[in-house]
Order: sequence, then structure tokens, then C-alpha cells
Amino acid sequence: MKQHRVSIVKYEKPYESVKTAIDMCGGLDHLPSGAKVFIKPNIVFWTKVCDFPKWGVITTSRVIEDVVRVLAEHGITDITIGEGIVADPKDKQTPAHAFETLGYKKLGEKYGVKTVNVMDRPFEKVDLGDGIELKFNTDILNSDFVVDIPPLKTHNQTMVSLGIKNLKGTIDIASRKKCHNADPEKDLHFHIARLADKMPPMLTVIDGIYTVERGPGFDGKMHRTNLLAASADVLSADLTGTRLLGHDPQQVPYLRHAAANRGRPADLSDVEIVGEKIEDAARYHEYDFDYCSESSREIPVPLAKQGLDGLFYRKFDDTMCTYCTALNGLVLTAIRYAWKGEPWDNVEVLTGKAMEPSPGMKATILLGQCMYKKNKDHPDIQKMIAVKGCPPDPKKVVEALHEAGIDADPNLFAQAESLPGFFMARYQDRPEFEESFFRVE
Repeated sequence: MKQHRVSIVKYEKPYESVKTAIDMCGGLDHLPSGAKVFIKPNIVFWTKVCDFPKWGVITTSRVIEDVVRVLAEHGITDITIGEGIVADPKDKQTPAHAFETLGYKKLGEKYGVKTVNVMDRPFEKVDLGDGIELKFNTDILNSDFVVDIPPLKTHNQTMVSLGIKNLKGTIDIASRKKCHNADPEKDLHFHIARLADKMPPMLTVIDGIYTVERGPGFDGKMHRTNLLAASADVLSADLTGTRLLGHDPQQVPYLRHAAANRGRPADLSDVEIVGEKIEDAARYHEYDFDYCSESSREIPVPLAKQGLDGLFYRKFDDTMCTYCTALNGLVLTAIRYAWKGEPWDNVEVLTGKAMEPSPGMKATILLGQCMYKKNKDHPDIQKMIAVKGCPPDPKKVVEALHEAGIDADPNLFAQAESLPGFFMARYQDRPEFEESFFRVE
């Protein structure tokens, strides 16, 4: 007899579809009476200055409200929604704007739900074994029950981002950076695999109304998928979600680690699927960005097709933390617009914590404090252009690009918060992409 159950349900009606998914998997069978419940959505990014594509990137408010209603009907009155948005911890306005826009205040008015910015709350050190200690938000650790509600999406560093990965938003900034380390054994995947290990009893509801490939952000390709997957076992939910995204969970490093840590297979052989069949519901989603590696350049394929030459912008790896990742896309955009048809003079850009310079480069830009510390004395660097800081100051990035002969537009960095709005054009006049899923009436 299979020990774990996952339900796969087509999203068809508000509330009813979510309730069906939860009931079919027995997701609330271990919900204590009068429990203190913590709901963890995924708000991987937010800007308050423009609208931007959220479909598959951010948990829909529709599913959040439906889960709250199901809990309320079970007599639960102590419900907290908590998230730690990737932003400057001193920035209180952006998280508040996100919670307000997504309708969490209205959920408070309707159901008494509380909302907390994880970065404003205390953290507790948790020993996850094998020398891994991370600091988690105290509210989730001290709840009686957790409802984990990630979107269904792929991720360019971890292949997929589902229930276990979603819990990364409950650790403090130092812990997040610690996950992105250069240890070949205890790497990002090793850390992510353990995030759920010390959690209270948990229900995972994967929100696949919308999905995104080449995530986790707004620059991915979004789809209307209309699926929900739910389980009282987060690993089983993630294994199933991975298959729904068209990938073999045994090929996802953090899921292999998580399964091994629990003494379980990663092939779904001990999981009972109820509802829709995986093979009928699955749709392949790309997770990575294509790179061109030639003798005269190493850059993303779209830049190569544009003709850029003389630039070696090494492909990012999993040691680059979230805060540098947010800047990385902007730097590449600035470089793309700076191209005037003349090859640059063998300029390389290094990111993350593990990269090393290549012999023969005329200029080496070390992007971020980690790269500077690692390579500041490297003998293969002919001309070092260091952009220190954690994360680097955008103004210093512009200066570095200019010093390397790349005439980047400073206005792109000054208006960085508006850049996500340009991606909305992809979804204009496509009625399946509805903003209403991110509102509470």
C-alpha cells in the first residue's frame, strides 16, 4: 500500500476546486482543533511603481482566499499569512504594497486573517543536521499547522520551485545567502532539501492555475494551466509537481537529496495519485536559459543572435544569491542596449561565488563582494574592475561597464523598478491572463 497521497484537480470553480483538492488528499486530517495556522504564499518579487506579469510567478489571491475559507469552515480563526519578499529589509513600503494589492487586508476584514512581513519579525536558529544551521521566521516555527501554497513553476537554478523551495522565503537574509555557497557538496540543493524538515504539520497546495517556465521571475514564459495539486506530504507534492512540469524528479538535485534524507524513492513509486492522471495533465516547461559558448564570446543566446561579440558574460550558477540575481538581468539588458555593432575588447563578467577569471581577457568585471574577495589577487586578471557591495550598487555597476568600454545607459538602472512593466506587453489582449486572480473582492 502506498503511504502518501497527492490529488491532482483541474481548476474549474473558485473555492470548490481547492476544497476538492484538499479533501481528496486528506490534507486537513491532521489539523488540530483551534490550530494556529501559518499560510506561506510565494511573492518572489514585487514593485510598487508599475504593474507586471504575475501569472505563475506569484501565488494567486484566488487560491489563498479559497484556502482561508476552507480553514474557516473547519473552525480555524487564528490564521497568519507570512512572506519575506526579496527587497531591501529597510524597505517597508514594497511588502506593504504587495500585501495590500493582493487583497490580504481584505482577507483580514472578511476572515480575521493577519499578515506579516517576515523581515519585520524575529528569527530562530534551527539545526538542520550535517552542520547546517539556518534562521527561520518564528511565526511559522511556532504555528500548529502550515499551509504551503507555491505556484507551479520551473526555476533557472533549482529546475523547479515548489513546496520545499517556497519555504526559503521564511529564512533571514544571511541564511538565504548561506544557501548559495561554493561548497560542491553542501551547495544550494543540499540546503534547500532540508527547509521543510523542522516544520510543523503541513498541507501543500500547489497553485497551477498559471504556470511559468524559465522562472522564477516575470521574464519567464507564462501559461494558463488550470491545475491544482495537494498533499499532506510536501515531498510527495513536489515530486508530483515536477512531473506535471514535464521533468523527472530524480533529475532535480534538491528533490533527490530530500528523498534520500527521508529514506524514500524520488520516483513517485510510494505515492498514490488521485484525481487527474499525471500523464494527461503534464506539460513540459523549460527551466534554463540557453547560452552561446564560442571562442569570441560567451553570452545568452538572444544576445548572440543580436551579434554581440568580444563579451564573456559567464553563465550564472547556483552560488549567485537572490539579491545579485535580481541585478543580473538588468545588467544583461543594459549590455544588450549598449551594443553598437563593434566588438568589445575581450571583456568578461564574473558573478556568484565560484567563478574564476580566464587567461587572455583584457578586462575582468568582478560583480559583487563575493567575486571580489575570491579573485582580487588572481594572476590571470589583466585589468580588474571590481564592483563591491552585497548587493552591488547599480551606479557602481554602470561605472564598471563604462570603464570596460560598454556604454550602458544609466537611466536603465535609475528606472529599474519600472523595467518589469515592459513585460506586460506579452500578455496584452490575451483574455486567459486575468488580473482578477490576484485580487480579493
